[in-house]
Amino acid sequence: MRDTAVVLRRQALVVALLCVCADVGVLLVVCPWALSVWVGWVALGLAVVVDAALATPARWSGAVALAHALVHGIGPFLLAQPYSNINEVGLLVAGYRAGAWLGTAEAFAALAVLGAGLMAERFAYSGNWWLTILNVLASALLPWLVGRNTTARRGHLADLERREATRQAEEREVVRAAVTRERTAIARDLHDVISHHVSAINVHAGAARLALRDRPEDRLRDSLTAVETASRSAMASLRTLLDLLHHGDDSATQPGLDDLDDLVDLIRAAGLPTRLVTAGPAVAVPRSVDIALYRIVQEALTNALRHGGRREAVVELTRTTTSLRLTVTNDLGAGRPADVGHRGLAGIRHRAALIGAIVECGPSGPQWMVRVDVPLVLGES
Repeated sequence: MRDTAVVLRRQALVVALLCVCADVGVLLVVCPWALSVWVGWVALGLAVVVDAALATPARWSGAVALAHALVHGIGPFLLAQPYSNINEVGLLVAGYRAGAWLGTAEAFAALAVLGAGLMAERFAYSGNWWLTILNVLASALLPWLVGRNTTARRGHLADLERREATRQAEEREVVRAAVTRERTAIARDLHDVISHHVSAINVHAGAARLALRDRPEDRLRDSLTAVETASRSAMASLRTLLDLLHHGDDSATQPGLDDLDDLVDLIRAAGLPTRLVTAGPAVAVPRSVDIALYRIVQEALTNALRHGGRREAVVELTRTTTSLRLTVTNDLGAGRPADVGHRGLAGIRHRAALIGAIVECGPSGPQWMVRVDVPLVLGES
């Protein structure tokens, strides 16, 4: 910013110097006797002063325009010679500065002053209105309009740059928020997968340890088989999610509602009797809804397996053409501490919010219920 200001000041000094040279040179050519009389020296001094004022800061543009108008108007009277323009070149630059740097009211006032100075200079000796008007148009209005147009164009370009910068900032924020949401979703998926399978492994490892006391071969074999199955499933799911995180595309397929049978089998093998009940016609479900509902069921059943009384869990999926209703009931909280039924609900509520679903949870008779209602929009993907 400081370098730009220095460059502008240097350019203003160059412009002022060139105006001084041009106006003084023209005056000496038109009036070669100016150096032999005092009025000639006065005219030259006025030309130098007002042209040198063009190097002043832009906020003085109105005062500079007024000074140029006065000097231009008194030039013929001072030298007693028609068309003796003391500061013709400087007047053009002053008109441009007034149009470019002043506000609307100040700019129009400066234009009026410049026009009055030109009219005084031309009409005083010629008396020709048409010539006077043309001179005002060419020497005052035209440079003033060029200055206004330059300012408007500069403001337009600055506005376009601001809009582009704002748009890019908004795009970066949208991308950042999307990445954050995706990372959060993947983190929750990893939590659900590991929590679910490790819970099952823990349960069956404990069952196997207890079974070793009495050596019931069938129970021990079933528990160890369940541990093996759960660990394999955990590794497969973990590998799938890590592939998704690594590639960032659909190369890694996540489970959905069609995989609920396998999930129920795993929970049942882990020791919690579980049933899946479906109703309604098969409808196209958006992939995001499909994955989220699977994870909600996984979270609810994992909580039931970890904290429930192992009596029974029921997963009910009801489909219509406009909505889905998912209900998970179990004995979570029955005869347990009061806060047990609320465990894991934060993740369920978060997933439901991402797909615009409504969550209801609470006691349902002797059991605990989690119900999720999802509206379906035709054409949604």
